[in-house]
Amino acid sequence: MRLAFRAGQQAQELEVPVGQTLCGLNDLATAIRRSQEYLLGEQRPEGYWIGELIVDCTLVADRLAYHHWNGKVDREWERKAINHLFSLQLPDGGWNIYHGGPAEVNATIKAYLALKLAGVPETHLRMLRARSVALNLGGVPRMNTFSKLYLALLGLFPWKYVPTIPCEVLLIGKWFHVNFWEMSNWSRAMLVPLAIINHFKPTRPLGQGISLDELYPEGYHDRDLRLQRDPQILTTRNFFIWLDRLHKFAELFAHAGIHPFRRRALKRAEEWMLERFEGSDGLAAIFPAMLNSLIALKALGYPDDHPQVVRTEQHLKGLEHETSDTVRIEPCFSPVWDTAITLIALAESGVPPEDPRLQRATEWLLSKEIRFRGDWRHKNPANVEPSGWVFEFENKWNPDVDDTAMVLLALRLVPTSDSRRDEAYERGLKWMLTFQCKDGGWAAFDKDCTKNVLTKVPFADHNAMLDPECADITARILEVLGHERFPLNHPQVVKAIEYLRDQQEPDGSWYGRWGVNYLYGTWQVLRGLHTLGIDMHQPWLLQARDWLESVQHKDGGWGERVDTYEDPVFKGRGPSTASQTAWVVMGLCTFGDPNRPSLIRGVEYLVRTQNRDGSWSEDEITGTGFPKVFYLKYDMYRNSWPLLALATYRRLSDGLAPERRH
Repeated sequence: MRLAFRAGQQAQELEVPVGQTLCGLNDLATAIRRSQEYLLGEQRPEGYWIGELIVDCTLVADRLAYHHWNGKVDREWERKAINHLFSLQLPDGGWNIYHGGPAEVNATIKAYLALKLAGVPETHLRMLRARSVALNLGGVPRMNTFSKLYLALLGLFPWKYVPTIPCEVLLIGKWFHVNFWEMSNWSRAMLVPLAIINHFKPTRPLGQGISLDELYPEGYHDRDLRLQRDPQILTTRNFFIWLDRLHKFAELFAHAGIHPFRRRALKRAEEWMLERFEGSDGLAAIFPAMLNSLIALKALGYPDDHPQVVRTEQHLKGLEHETSDTVRIEPCFSPVWDTAITLIALAESGVPPEDPRLQRATEWLLSKEIRFRGDWRHKNPANVEPSGWVFEFENKWNPDVDDTAMVLLALRLVPTSDSRRDEAYERGLKWMLTFQCKDGGWAAFDKDCTKNVLTKVPFADHNAMLDPECADITARILEVLGHERFPLNHPQVVKAIEYLRDQQEPDGSWYGRWGVNYLYGTWQVLRGLHTLGIDMHQPWLLQARDWLESVQHKDGGWGERVDTYEDPVFKGRGPSTASQTAWVVMGLCTFGDPNRPSLIRGVEYLVRTQNRDGSWSEDEITGTGFPKVFYLKYDMYRNSWPLLALATYRRLSDGLAPERRH
């Protein structure tokens, strides 16, 4: 059947499957109002919004394994952890790292071990299936370095095959090409406590004959357990493998007390870690660094009642969601990010800036500005007044560019009764601009953190050693600059546009580093360039529009899974989601045609799939932690992005320009 969707004074006819209807402007207004009411109802009394970060099974599995290493197991908590792990087990017996994905070796073996530690017998049908999957995936030898290190702590993997993480790296000056500060922000936080652990090797073998021998396909064979060298002799990887052997030889002297730098390096690592506990909800305010630091403190001899141990335990406990029957763990909290996006969506959709709830959110964001010269100063020594915002509640050492850009986009929409907002905005803008990298792009935490040689070190298999600039963050900063009316010939704008053009894929799309994936990168580039005032009808941008339309689904929505990080052949494939459809709707809006059939179908999808309470439902993971390794479902995405998309479309259909800064 053919139905008409009216936008403004015109109508566009579309082919619609029988049984489906297209909405009208009244439906659009109703959807926006419902969404506003829902989101305003989710605001916390302090003024912020926060959604749960939903992840795979590995955090609960790691925490359970830690309890057994620590020798203090709460059996009731363990029962809940078992229920959680069982709830995530796939029909084939394995565990995956993203919704709808296949079993993954690290997740499967971690969950299997946790269940075994909790007393689930090997002969249990679930365990037999898990064992079969783990072996088919290559077993323990195929796990990454960090996973093997955790196994070594329990006596389940030989330390001699765990790549060395030498704490001496903290002593290397910035004058050296490869040094501590060339690693990504998050890797530094994870690796410093691991370096301490690597020195002490505080193995606490499990009792009751517990082992993982059944998950070594060929037994403890050197051929399978040692680091695999490149077939060519003279490669960077082979050099680092040789260096790892040298480190292991040097450790013989370290434990004998005659290593020339070890005592000093250990002390520096301890001091670095303790210093960064201050002003943060745990080390870097992220679960892996926090758990590693807790183990490191105990390895250093800190007693259980030491304030630093107690505080770290409390921070870890705070990440847990415990019910009567299950427990799950967040990797960190996201209040600043969630609040900024939600505030933008509400303001753009018509909630008045003087509304007390928006004012309260703005005040909360202003209170979270970081006026401290954190670790970013090592890669960015610019003479700029400290500013910036973080993802979490408290993490003063690590303000990041992406959160800062999103907060600036929010602050511009809600004026306050005094000058604090404008002052914070100007500080944040100037601070953010100093992070532009040599090639014109912006990264998340640091500037020019791109020395690829670090990806060759043996312990770099978590795919997160670097913090490269990316199209999505660069485009978001251009969006900020567009609202500031930066001219297209401004030197930083020129370099950024050149960077984006260089990063465009042959099919017209852009890779998305912090969201899944090409849909995320592409919409953000289009929105950023449009806000900047660039001519959106240039061929290279029309090619991006055509690519987005080419992957639209029959239901009118868009969806893409994280398997695109493994193989781009899956671009734009996956169940339609509210968040990803919203991104594409906003991307298509930049071309200025409210009657474009693909755009109307996308808007209709969002209106049609909205729940009665104003929310949207979404199971898929659309957020990225570390590509190929760790993904997150931002539970606020399914509700905040669709509202912003519907508001963006309504402004387009009403012939209105985007909101400008007050």
